[in-house]
This record gives sequence, C-alpha cells and structure tokens, in this order.
Amino acid sequence: MKTAALARTAGAWLAPLAAFAAPQSCPGCGARTGAAEFLCAGCESRIPKLAVPLCVRCLLEERDPAGCRRHPRGARAVAPWIYDERAALVVQALKFGGRPRLAERYAGAIARVLPQGYRFDMVTPVPLHAARLRERGYDQAGRLADALARTLGAPLVSGVLVRSRATREQSRLNAAARRANLAGAFTIPRPEAVQGRSVLVVDDVLTTGATLDAAATALRAAGAVTLGAALAWAA
Repeated sequence: MKTAALARTAGAWLAPLAAFAAPQSCPGCGARTGAAEFLCAGCESRIPKLAVPLCVRCLLEERDPAGCRRHPRGARAVAPWIYDERAALVVQALKFGGRPRLAERYAGAIARVLPQGYRFDMVTPVPLHAARLRERGYDQAGRLADALARTLGAPLVSGVLVRSRATREQSRLNAAARRANLAGAFTIPRPEAVQGRSVLVVDDVLTTGATLDAAATALRAAGAVTLGAALAWAA
C-alpha cells in the first residue's frame, strides 16, 4: 500500500519533468520541436513581417497607417509580425492558453523592430482591469512588457497606467465601438512620474489601434513621449 502511494506521489512529481523533457510538437505543422520552443523555426519564419511603424490614429480613422505625417509621432506603434494563423497560435496560447512564458521567447522579436539606438525611460504594459486579471490569472501584456524591459535593459514600471473602469472584450467590437469602449478608460495616477519621460507602451496585439491610442493619449496628456509596441498587427 505504501509502495503504491509512493509510486503515485513520484509520478505526480515526475510527470511535469517528463513533459518538459519529452519532444514537443509544433502546433502549426506538427513537426517535432525542442521543449523550450512553441512554433518550429519553419512556421515562425513564415509569419509575415511588418517592416514599418504604424500610426494608431490613422488605424482608428481607417486610413493608411504607414508613413503618417498628420498625427503626433507619439501615436506610432511597432510590431514584428502581421497577424496570420501562425501568429494567432502564439497570441492565443499566450493570452488564453495558460502559456505566459511565451512572452520571454518572443519579446526579442519586438525589440528588433524598435528604433535603433533609442533609449526608453520606462516600459509599461497596457493594463487589464482587475476583474479580468482575476479571471485570467495573469496579464499577458504585463508579461510581454516585463520580458521586453529586461531585453532592453530599461525599467519596467507597472501602475503608470490604470484601467479605471472595466471595458467590454475588444475582439467582439467593430472599430467605432472599440473607440467608444475605451474612451476615458485609462488614467495616470501620478502624472509627475511620466512628465518628460519616454515611455514604451506594450500590448499583445494591435488591431484597430483603439487600445494603444487611448493609453498613449492619456500618457501624452500627462507630458510623456510615447511609442506603442505589440507582437502582431491584425491588419
């Protein structure tokens, strides 16, 4: 009886180790990958690349977001990928699949498309509302911001932005509804902490630009210089 109990206990401890050591399969094509990987190198290389910064205000206005000269430079955002079925696998696993450690693997992709030689005074995530954070258990944008800050050697400063009210899930709304949903949703508790500072604002996906625009607008109103960053643009 004791032997069986010990075996069950040992199995419970060893199962996660075995899963970590065992060969993994790429969710994109089924090819074998290493334990620390997610997509295989082939699938990852086939994600379309985004070569230029985008103006989130132009996205909101449904204009061409590349090469904008109409809006402030602080309305720009960068992303390494254009959202496709492979990028979707990464984002969905990071956001809903309980794989927050993927942020550490893919933060470098964001770092590579940031302006060369530019130093940020702080990195901050677009925050989840407290109710959604309790529901999900972690903040995927927060994990990306943390990994990106460490990659850049810049301070991660959480709490710069506060989501002062709960908003509806953005993915279920059209562009106009997203803008209305986020109007006044972000506040800056300590404006003096960001005044005159360059702030990199991090989210997981850029779609209509509503979320990053609302966050960056609040920061710029407090005197910050902003740039947005995300893992992918859902064009």
